[in-house]
Amino acid sequence: MIDNTDTKQTLWVVTELYYPEETSTGYYLTRTAEDMTAAFDVKVICGQPNYSARGIRAAKHETRNGVEIFRAAGTTLNKNVIVYKLINMVTLGIGIFLKGLFNFRAKDRVLVVTTPPTLPFVTAVAALLRGAHYVLLVHDNYPEILFAAGKSGENSVFANFLNYCNRWLYKHASKIIVVGRDMEVLIKRKTEGLDIPIAVIQNWAELETVEPRARNENVLLKELGLEDKFIFLYAGNMGYPNDIETIVECAERLKTNSDIHFIFLGTGVKEKTLRKCVDELNLTNITLLAPKPRAEQITFLNACDVALVSLVAKMRGVSMPSRTYNILAAGKPMLALTEDKSELAIVIDEDQAGWHVPPGDAEKLLSAINEIYERRSDLAAYGERARRSALDKYSLEVASRKYLETLSF
Repeated sequence: MIDNTDTKQTLWVVTELYYPEETSTGYYLTRTAEDMTAAFDVKVICGQPNYSARGIRAAKHETRNGVEIFRAAGTTLNKNVIVYKLINMVTLGIGIFLKGLFNFRAKDRVLVVTTPPTLPFVTAVAALLRGAHYVLLVHDNYPEILFAAGKSGENSVFANFLNYCNRWLYKHASKIIVVGRDMEVLIKRKTEGLDIPIAVIQNWAELETVEPRARNENVLLKELGLEDKFIFLYAGNMGYPNDIETIVECAERLKTNSDIHFIFLGTGVKEKTLRKCVDELNLTNITLLAPKPRAEQITFLNACDVALVSLVAKMRGVSMPSRTYNILAAGKPMLALTEDKSELAIVIDEDQAGWHVPPGDAEKLLSAINEIYERRSDLAAYGERARRSALDKYSLEVASRKYLETLSF
C-alpha cells in the first residue's frame, strides 16, 4: 500500500480510554490504532484519563506514534461511585458526539468500542449524519452484562429498550468485531435477519514484555516472604462480573493448609468486601496487593504457581478477560471460574493450558485446587503449552492482520 497520508483512507478510533491509560481497553485500543497507521490515516477521539492514569491531564490535541489524538471534554469523577460513573458517561458522550460531528467526513471509517454502553450510540449518530461508516468493536455485551451482575432483570423494561436500541445500532453498522467465539454466537443471535458481517478478533498477549521467569528469582515473592508457598494469583479487576466470592470461600476452607496461599492484586467494586472478609474471617492465607503498573507484569504474573481468572454465571458470550493472554505469555497454568463453551474455557481447553470449573461452585473449585496441588509436578507441561498458545495464536501480529482485513472494505 502506498505510504502517503493523502491517499490513505481515514480511520477514526473512538474509545473512552486511550494513551496514557494502561487499563486493558486503553492499552489495546492504543496499540490497535498505532498498528493501523501503515494502512490508514489514523485519528482517535477519546476522553481524559480516568482509570490507571487518573489525575493526569493529557493534551486536548496531539500526535503520537503517527496517530492524531483528539481528547473530548468530560467529567472524570470517581468511576467506582455509580452516580459519578453515569455523569461521566453522559458528559463524555456529549463531548465525543460533538468531536465526531465536527470531524468525521463522508466515507471515513470509524471503529468504536462498545464500552461504556452509551459510546457506540453517540458515535453511530455522528457517523451517520456525516456519511461515515462505523464498525462496532464489542468488548462487553449489553444488557447481558447487567443480567450477570444482577443489575437488571432479563425481561425488564430497561433491558427490552436497550435490546431495541441495539438492533438499530447493529442494523446500521458496516461490520461487527467481537473478541470471543462465544460472543460471535450471541451477536449472531442478536443480529438475526440483519445480515451484518461479524469478525472474531481476540485480544493478544504482550509477548514483547511478558515471558516466563524463574519462580525462585521472583522479587515479589521474596518481598512477601512467600517463596515456599504454593501460590494461586488473582491479578486484575474485581468487578461485579468477577466471581471473587467463590475463591474466598475456598480460601477459608483451606486456611488450615499452610502450604497453599492466595494473592489478590487489583482493585474494583468488590475489593472492599474482599478486604472485609479477609479481616473478619482471619484469612492469613490471603495477601491483598494494590494494582501495579503494566510495566511490572513480568514480575507479578510470574509470582505464582497457578493463575486465577474468574467470571460470574451468565457471562458466556458477554465478555472475555484480557488478562488471560498475558497469563499465557508468562507460561502460567490457569484455573478459571467460567461456564463451558465460553471463550475463556475454549482457550484453556484447546491447548490444555489449565482447568476450569463452573462459577459459584465452591466444591468443584476446592476439588480442583487440591488436585492441582497434589499433581504439581505436572505444572511445567501446562505452562509450556500456555506459552506456546500465546506465541502461536494470540500475538499482536495475528490480531493486526485480522483488523486490517476487517477494516479494509
